[in-house]
Amino acid sequence: MRVAVVGAGWAGLAAAVKATQAGHRVTVFEASRNVGGRARALPVTLPDGRAVMLDNGQHILIGAYTETLQLMRLVGVDPKQVLLERPMTLQFADGTGIRFGNGPAPLDALQGMLTARGWRWADKSSLLGATLRWRREAFSCDVGLTVAALCQTLTARVRADLIEPLCVSALNTPADQASATVFLRVLRDALFGANGSSHLLLPRASLNVLLPDAALRWLTHNGGTLHLASRVTAVMQSGDQWLVNGTPFDSAVFACSARNTAQALMQSAPAATPEIAKNIMAWTAVVNALRFEAITTVYARSPTATLPQPMLALRSSADAPAQFVFDRGQLGGPAGLLAFVVSASPGEGARLQTQVLAQARAQLSLHLQAVQTVVEKQATFACTPVLVRPAMQIAPRLLACGDYVAGPYPATLEGAVRSGVAAAAAIDPNPSSSTDVNHAMVHPRMIHP
Repeated sequence: MRVAVVGAGWAGLAAAVKATQAGHRVTVFEASRNVGGRARALPVTLPDGRAVMLDNGQHILIGAYTETLQLMRLVGVDPKQVLLERPMTLQFADGTGIRFGNGPAPLDALQGMLTARGWRWADKSSLLGATLRWRREAFSCDVGLTVAALCQTLTARVRADLIEPLCVSALNTPADQASATVFLRVLRDALFGANGSSHLLLPRASLNVLLPDAALRWLTHNGGTLHLASRVTAVMQSGDQWLVNGTPFDSAVFACSARNTAQALMQSAPAATPEIAKNIMAWTAVVNALRFEAITTVYARSPTATLPQPMLALRSSADAPAQFVFDRGQLGGPAGLLAFVVSASPGEGARLQTQVLAQARAQLSLHLQAVQTVVEKQATFACTPVLVRPAMQIAPRLLACGDYVAGPYPATLEGAVRSGVAAAAAIDPNPSSSTDVNHAMVHPRMIHP
């Protein structure tokens, strides 16, 4: 089939690669002149005049991101060459916190709980008891529960040192607002998945090197077509085909942001049949109900700045907003360059940058010079309880993929890739077999599989 993929972020590239692998003829339309979407590299000049490539946000992967790792290998990227693998570690500058062991799962997590530095036995036993209870209950809970409510039996130390930073980093939503259902799914896959599922995988190269550039080369080599700087503002129904920028395709996959997809579909609805127009309106209504959270990354440097390990947790508060800091010098970047991450970040970049530099002085005893502050205002959707996310299928042969589309994961790289892989698998040459769209959008199993 002739397939159009609109958007060359991680979800769109995953859909394009897997659809090409399945034998379809794929054309990718990308509005910008670069691939990678919200997970891409940016050219930046350091204070000493050197030009470097920095990511538009500091990302990490974990071993449970099986679809992402598989896709990287498919397009010719060796994860061991571009990712630094280490046991799950959430430790602070003073050495307190939790560090998993190197043993098989789930013994690595058990070792981490029992040896956490700075924790009393009451802290350790509360986490161990809760984890065993969650496992007995198959990592499921009431869909209306927040992470804070789920973890209310844990001690304050465990909530502050582990649950809250883990929740805001994985779901980009504060624990008192975040979905316990999705949080438990992430814990299940990380703690009780295959050996190494909980391992941190820290990028040692720019995000473009991890996947987008290699995926682009793979697509070109395997017959795919890419149109950069080619914005798609609408698709037009033409019989059982879809016209994308005037070209007919048997199937179209929207892989751009939620808001851009909704806007394009609203432009497409007037020319569609009444039934498809109805489906489009219902789908965009679900998107428009989503609430989005920002992520801010503050890059700062001092020639002598270094951390005791590549990633540290930070004590976060309203005046000290960063939850994590990364030593880019230990991850293949310039020496002395640090990346501070403010998940679910409120306010504007200049104020956050000032606060983060003060936080570095107070918690790390480092006097740093700001290099670049990147604010992704709609980085992720707010992953709240009983959240209705839009379905993958919009209409017959018209699909959507992205980290916001209905699925088991929060807005992560793995969520984006899984969505793209699923969209490629759903490209169906028989429109009559398409799922009922309105039902798919609200079925609880689509929201919380």
